[in-house]
Amino acid sequence: MTRSRIIGTGMYVPPFVVTNDDLSRRIDTSDEWITERSGIRERRWLETNAEGWTLQTGAEMGAQAAREALAAAGIEPEAVDLVLYATLNPDLFFPGNGVFVEDLLGLQTAGAMDIRNQCTGFVYALAAADGFIQAGIAETVLVIGGEIQSTALDVSDQGRDMAVLFGDGAGAVIVQKSDSESGILASALHSQGRYARDLYCEAPVGNRSDRITPEMLQQKRHYPRMDGKLVFKHATRRFCEAINEVLAQGGMATGDIDLLVPHQANQRITDAVGARMGLSPERVFSNIAKYGNTTAATIPIALAEAEREGRLRDGDIVVTVAFGSGFTWGANLIRW
Repeated sequence: MTRSRIIGTGMYVPPFVVTNDDLSRRIDTSDEWITERSGIRERRWLETNAEGWTLQTGAEMGAQAAREALAAAGIEPEAVDLVLYATLNPDLFFPGNGVFVEDLLGLQTAGAMDIRNQCTGFVYALAAADGFIQAGIAETVLVIGGEIQSTALDVSDQGRDMAVLFGDGAGAVIVQKSDSESGILASALHSQGRYARDLYCEAPVGNRSDRITPEMLQQKRHYPRMDGKLVFKHATRRFCEAINEVLAQGGMATGDIDLLVPHQANQRITDAVGARMGLSPERVFSNIAKYGNTTAATIPIALAEAEREGRLRDGDIVVTVAFGSGFTWGANLIRW
């Protein structure tokens, strides 16, 4: 049987660390308040120049993570047939970041596609990579999750509930056709659009001739908005449903999971899901305290760190799971 196996992981986060105490000097908050509600103690933000441009683009961060993943896999960039880039915030309105990474890595004519599923983007991208390989369209797929969140936050008292949560970064994996027993065993993908405006960013919009108005800017409608209580309620439920779904597809049970790698949305969500699934803390990976919520980048960054920490070994059963804007949610069952 053909499998789609992860053969290399990589990550990149900006060097600039923003602690909770740093934020407390800019907005009405505190380290205790942020840590208690999210588990986050610091995050990485890209620094900006005098004109407000970040010192790196999202595509450049993605390419850095990709180079590390390629080195870990022991393959050259030209082996990549397809680039899948998951992000909610591409560098330009169009084209997507995937083509910029393709160019930065010198891939010449490899296919490239962005996946815009926000927090669930990497789970969807991993399932898509498996699908392309199973269909015979590609043999080696570079999957990236990358975000620049810091430029899209209202760092004021009015926006503090969202501003304290998010960070910048990118993670990448190399997925390759394999005849081994290891690989992606199952995926589950879902959405429920009735809740789309409970976690969204309204502006700029594509169905207006001006796309963004002075009124929108004044009303801060270009910043993300979230019904936090509703998101927490749905996330804890959908995480568990998706985990159980892929386990059932793979003929496995919770006890078979060696490591659960959830989207790093909130430590309270991670703890609640781990408890509901009956998983001990050492079987649930968490790094949100260091990086905050990097949206589509959280899972590939976590996979890269987990592998470097020796928490991912050949043959381990790994579940990646995410929930986010859309609402969308999903999971992947992987034999490492």
